[in-house]
Amino acid sequence: MITSAQLKASVLNVNTQNFDDLALSIFRFQAQNNVTYAKYLKYLQVDVSKVQSIKDIPFLPIEFFKTQTILSGEVQPKIIFESSGTTGQNTSRHLVADPDFYLQIAEQIFEKFYGTLAEFQILALLPSYLERNNSSLVYMVEHFIKQSKSPDSGFYLNNYHELATTLKRITSEDSSKKILLIGVTFGLLDFAEAGLDLSFLQAFQHLTVMETGGMKGRRKELLREEVHEILTNAFYVDKIHSEYGMTELLSQGYSFGEGIFDLPASMKILLRDVNDPFNVEHQTRGGINVIDLANVDSCSFIETKDLGSFIPDTGQFRVLGRFDNSDIRGCNLMIL
Repeated sequence: MITSAQLKASVLNVNTQNFDDLALSIFRFQAQNNVTYAKYLKYLQVDVSKVQSIKDIPFLPIEFFKTQTILSGEVQPKIIFESSGTTGQNTSRHLVADPDFYLQIAEQIFEKFYGTLAEFQILALLPSYLERNNSSLVYMVEHFIKQSKSPDSGFYLNNYHELATTLKRITSEDSSKKILLIGVTFGLLDFAEAGLDLSFLQAFQHLTVMETGGMKGRRKELLREEVHEILTNAFYVDKIHSEYGMTELLSQGYSFGEGIFDLPASMKILLRDVNDPFNVEHQTRGGINVIDLANVDSCSFIETKDLGSFIPDTGQFRVLGRFDNSDIRGCNLMIL
């Protein structure tokens, strides 16, 4: 019988040619070893042996992460990631049995898109996430900061003056350094509008500004285009990068601008009919179903509450918004 460790080793080496076969192997593993997912499949009267295509795989509604234990096998969680939420909301909990694998896959994905972390100075502006101790985003960025091995890398809560001073010093010392300014959207907007002189950034060519989504009720909701216009003007960059990730996923997608996301080898998006959650045939717009092969120890097949569309002939996608009456989530608060 195939093991979790064997599947994870395969995930680290997956490619477009073997993605579907590996996804089906993980589906069968989780159908047998994930009690909650197995019950869901039984409720749907799914014959696991007859599932021969990823389009036939039932996706677990993301709400199950709020009420059920989502674990595959006899593993025990070493860390529990919890989603942000307003007071009284029932938040999602991702039980992670192998946090080292999460960091390994997250690092591999980032470096595939952006290059080695050791080349970056990472300045993180994640105030709301730092206020709690169970954020998957903070856990990932903290690892990135360590891997950068730079004394200038670090977290900044609301100390915008110190952040601006650090940016100015780094850019003046070495114009070839690569800087990643990564932040929750309202934090980046607050920094941009803090009245600080950031004009020194005009002469710097290696700044990447990446927003992770999230207004958290701190600011008026804005269109993505409005947010990106404010940030590009404030930081003197051509594009604002974005991350597509959530508590329930161990893999991340990245956008190099305009809200168009690329996916790593370990992820695939299927779009479902908004009126028929089991129809993923030939949809170009609809609800986002995520296959995250890195979720070996939880569930790799998740029906999210995000709405999306495919970019024709590219394999890329946009996040358009959220289903009506769904909870506001930290990773996708912007109205698009």
